[in-house]
Amino acid sequence: MTSTATQSSPAEQARFVREQLPPGGLFAEQHWQISPTPFPIGAELAKELESLGRVLLQFYRAVNVLYRQSVAGKQPGWIAALLDQGKPAELIDLQRAHTLKNDLPRVLRPDCLLTDTGLVISELDSVPGGIGLTAWLNQTYSALGFDVIGGPRGMLDGFANLFDPAAAVHVVVSKESASYRPEMEWLCAQLQLTQTPPRDYAIRDSTFTGFAPGDAVYRFFELFDLPNVPSAGKIFGLAAERALRVTPPPKPIFEEKLLLALLWNRHLRNYWRQELGESFYQRLLRLIPYTWVIDPTPLPPHAAIPELNLTDWQQLKTLSQRERHLILKISGYSEEAWGARGVYLGSDLSTADWSVAVDKAIGAFSRSPFVLQRYHKPRLVDAAHWDFEQNQLVPMPGRVRLCPYYFVVGDNDAARTHLGGILATICPADKKIIHGMKDAILAPGVIQAESPSR
Repeated sequence: MTSTATQSSPAEQARFVREQLPPGGLFAEQHWQISPTPFPIGAELAKELESLGRVLLQFYRAVNVLYRQSVAGKQPGWIAALLDQGKPAELIDLQRAHTLKNDLPRVLRPDCLLTDTGLVISELDSVPGGIGLTAWLNQTYSALGFDVIGGPRGMLDGFANLFDPAAAVHVVVSKESASYRPEMEWLCAQLQLTQTPPRDYAIRDSTFTGFAPGDAVYRFFELFDLPNVPSAGKIFGLAAERALRVTPPPKPIFEEKLLLALLWNRHLRNYWRQELGESFYQRLLRLIPYTWVIDPTPLPPHAAIPELNLTDWQQLKTLSQRERHLILKISGYSEEAWGARGVYLGSDLSTADWSVAVDKAIGAFSRSPFVLQRYHKPRLVDAAHWDFEQNQLVPMPGRVRLCPYYFVVGDNDAARTHLGGILATICPADKKIIHGMKDAILAPGVIQAESPSR
């Protein structure tokens, strides 16, 4: 492991990490297991993750152009119709606003699973939690002497650079996202104390409207939740007037998991090749599992759903448990579209429960489309956490999700991504779906040193 860590014992390192926790914690009523060391990432994988930001930024650019061209009739109309499905007219109008046409999310975070065959991207998140947490982990483990990916300030500086040249940044956190408020409070407090030149950072609730021209807003609320965010109209109105810099932009297309299904759609193959380039296109196909949209529109009697060889989605129910290495999940614009909610792993469900999930997905198409995705089981990794009650290191074979955070700095063609840090979430081996649970280890990523040659 590449590091200049002191010769502290695992007990001392774990206690140091725990002692650095802010008094109010980093997540409301949430805890995790503490590892004395960061999570080691091989040099080749670290290199792959470092370069992935460019690819994802180009994908978001291509998605943005695809949607706008579909609206304009330069691409098939079904694309925009599918992405707009279930959205209110005012949000669609905002998404199509000319003044926002080039706006993209400025924090890109893929959910990357380590499998026996390599890296797999299961989702892309444009309104991610964990920014403050990962900044704190990087700072804390750096203080122990570890050379974490991104360094002690990679996350802090990456977040701050999103808002240049604004003099004030308002982080607007909704009630739905309230559990993440402590980590953003810590993040803003750190930046308020340490950034040069100084800038005002403030956490705001969903009723705040005291924005000044030239300010910036970090939108920490999902677009499905707008009825519970009274200030959203003011925020988005000022954004459309270019009086307020808002990220992520109010474009629900970027919160849809069905973007991954569009990547796999054969009708769009030439488009992706042109907009992404062959290298980026093939790389994304290698990383992203085959994904389908659960669209109940009847197929002609001689047609079949690609890869599955089914003639309608009801036949998903008839697949055996062995054939159900598949995940159903809500695409977006729903309170169930984040935090491992609305996710159904076919191989882990009884036939009856799987049938209920399939019916739910089919019935939801007009309001909140579901996607189906091939499931790639994460491989086992060796990890350990410190048991403070027993005062011992506890081995924990687990499965890991790596979340790299890419910050987009600059506009339009000048935009570039910077990797601020990598959050590793290691869940016990018996957990099928990886997410931040109390039994999980949360740790920053560090490049693993090569073994010395004999």
